[in-house]
Amino acid sequence: MSSNESQSPSSGSVPEQPLPPQHQQEEEEDESSKSQSKKAAKKEAAKQEKLRRRQEAALASSGQSLSVEEDDPLSANYGDVPLRELQSKVAADLRDWTEVGALTEALKDQHVLVRGRAQAIRAVGKNMAFLVLRERGFTVQCVVTVQPDAVSRQMVRYAAGLSRESIVDVEGLVSVPSVPIKGATQQVEVQVHKIFCINKAMPTLPINIEDAARSEVEIEKALQIFRQFLLSEGFVEIHTPKLIAGSSEGGAAVFKLDYKGQPACLAQSPQLHKQMAICGDFGRVFEIGPVFRAEDSFTHRHLCEFTGLDVEMEIKKHYFEVMDIVDRLFVTMFDTLNENCAKELEAVGRQYPFEPLKYLRSTLRLTFEEGIQMLKDAGVEVDPLGDLNTETERKLGQLVLEKLLLILIIYVPLGEEIISGAQRVVPEFLTERAQACGIDVKTVSTYIDSFRYGTEFYILHRYPLGIRPFYTMPSYDNPSYSNSFDVFIRGEEIISGAQRVHVPEFLTERAQACGIDVKTVSTYIDSFRYGAPPHGGFGVGLERVVMLFCGLNNIRKTSLFPRDP
Repeated sequence: MSSNESQSPSSGSVPEQPLPPQHQQEEEEDESSKSQSKKAAKKEAAKQEKLRRRQEAALASSGQSLSVEEDDPLSANYGDVPLRELQSKVAADLRDWTEVGALTEALKDQHVLVRGRAQAIRAVGKNMAFLVLRERGFTVQCVVTVQPDAVSRQMVRYAAGLSRESIVDVEGLVSVPSVPIKGATQQVEVQVHKIFCINKAMPTLPINIEDAARSEVEIEKALQIFRQFLLSEGFVEIHTPKLIAGSSEGGAAVFKLDYKGQPACLAQSPQLHKQMAICGDFGRVFEIGPVFRAEDSFTHRHLCEFTGLDVEMEIKKHYFEVMDIVDRLFVTMFDTLNENCAKELEAVGRQYPFEPLKYLRSTLRLTFEEGIQMLKDAGVEVDPLGDLNTETERKLGQLVLEKLLLILIIYVPLGEEIISGAQRVVPEFLTERAQACGIDVKTVSTYIDSFRYGTEFYILHRYPLGIRPFYTMPSYDNPSYSNSFDVFIRGEEIISGAQRVHVPEFLTERAQACGIDVKTVSTYIDSFRYGAPPHGGFGVGLERVVMLFCGLNNIRKTSLFPRDP
């Protein structure tokens, strides 16, 4: 089950349903992770204290060595800007500054003033130094070279002694080098005439900037794509409370607080409120907002606060209508990110190499039973009516990537039949059959490859009813299964969704069947007594999507300010 999808939408406290074996195993793992996280916290605190002392010593040392030499006749061209000059002393014309991203060959031989961070500094002898200046993801190489009446050796020494990540103003002429610049985004250089430090960074950084050089652009653009796509599909954006009276999911993973003397908590999802919007004839709604989970799982994919993308919509006939939205939405998101974020994805790939996500134009859909059968065929024993754990999810993702599609009948040029009947085949078996028919495998390799699933993004639907929340609609033809689905990227789940039970009497029956005291969910059930259309929806954790899309190994790398256990 997804941590992104609501488990129970009651505004009151909801008793937990009996935990399946997988969740019991996860609870034991959580206990172990709690102990590990406490030890890690103590170790990190000691490390930070040691770093603080080292920084203070380095700062004191650098303060003595980095200064403007009084006897330098060109000392007015460099140095630290006094604080009084930064206290809004004189109004400035912003047109005096040129953004680093705007530095192009068109500005050749023009005088520019730029401000940015000293990302990299390198001295070349006593007469030259290179600085790479960074502003909003763009970088430019600045060259400080001794020049009569402009740049002194003392100025070169000053520039070379700046600490990395210091904020500096640089004035100079734009030049175009004869060879491509590999260490900067802009293919021009600034020949420095003046350089002033606005604010010095600690000489010893807590982390290397390269280790933190991940862009938030993918997150922002993913949100824009999500919003614009849903608006184009007739959805209405809503904003629901994040301070609520009781758990929106049930269970213990909730942040509790006092609200004017009354118990309250931070919302685990907008589940109840988005369903209320559907009952209010909004038709189709979505929300982009924070989601809070008091997670104890110290893993690569859990956060205590993340950006939730939640969707709810009326259903006319079939829960596939919700899956259709998921299909088109994510293919659009992937396409647009690949087209519009090529520079940012390339930067991520340089630091964290990854293979581009493989996905189909029409997203693959497998039933839960088909997924179980694929696992069994691969020698993995799983409960046909139980949930998949992390290991089996990853294994299934691997099988989906490698598996061949349904083969009906394949004929060769001579009319000989290789395979007849409807069956699933693995590449090795198909190759054997081709060879048995005297066919050169090379001549049919492209054809064989065209039948591969070859996707790392797929939907698994029709889950067993016993492992889904009580408000999930059962399947019409088999009460052991439900109208629900999960969505996976690179073998890890990112979405859980389903058709909801919208009939109050049946909802009461389902709650009782799950061992839930109906009184504790009466408010939720009553909200459907005034006419509710068939509906369904899903929830997504944005950071997890970006993590898997970029092939990262830790969700913290996708959050600007990660809040973890």
